[in-house]
Amino acid sequence: MAKKWGHSLRKWIAVKMDLPQDVMMDLPRITMIGQIHIYIENHRGLLTFTDKELRLLLKKGQLLIKGKAFVIKTILPEEILLEGKIDQVVYINDETGGS
Repeated sequence: MAKKWGHSLRKWIAVKMDLPQDVMMDLPRITMIGQIHIYIENHRGLLTFTDKELRLLLKKGQLLIKGKAFVIKTILPEEILLEGKIDQVVYINDETGGS
């Protein structure tokens, strides 16, 4: 019960203080430009990378990106910029996140 209440409190604070919910709720921020660039902030680490697949650990779950000719242009502890032809972006909701 306390976990659910904490989630509600964070959401209420975000609304009252006019803060972005992704910041307050520790969610990833994903910015795509067409099918050629994807920028992900607030991830918990790189799990898999090939020229056709990128998998990131999130606080809750994982983010899977599939496509072709992938190149990591920038990688920082909580940010990544990927270029290539992006075909799929899939959120995998599991309880083995990086909390």
